[in-house]
Amino acid sequence: MTCYDCGKKISQHEHKESFGDLGVVLCERHTKLIKRIILNNNTPLEAIQLFYALKEKGAQPMLEWWDGNKSVDIAFSRVKLNIEIDSEYNLITHEQAIRDLEEAMYSFKNGFTTVRIPHLTIKYYLEDTVNNVLGIITALKTNMKVI
Repeated sequence: MTCYDCGKKISQHEHKESFGDLGVVLCERHTKLIKRIILNNNTPLEAIQLFYALKEKGAQPMLEWWDGNKSVDIAFSRVKLNIEIDSEYNLITHEQAIRDLEEAMYSFKNGFTTVRIPHLTIKYYLEDTVNNVLGIITALKTNMKVI
């Protein structure tokens, strides 16, 4: 077993702790780092899982990227794509809906596309989610070349 992040060989204990807590296999150093990121940014576990699944497919995502206004769960700055994981979408209020729309407008004004993904999509359909995000990235790259 090796760490998804650095490739370091890890013990059974490290595997059990990281996979049990985060849903991904990480060494002790990266487990602590990711737990600190979750604590500081209220990052959903599904964002961590999607981040590492995208990295595994060769993408270069950034976790908790500052867009000048707020921290974005996952970002791809080269194609100007922000991904937000909705973990409480079934409890949305009209105030939250307006805030989400304003955040999307702010990102769009700065040339970024924001995609909101329900956490259950990642939890139950991670592979499909990864393939769709990679498809969005490919389309954005193509559109950037056309302009």
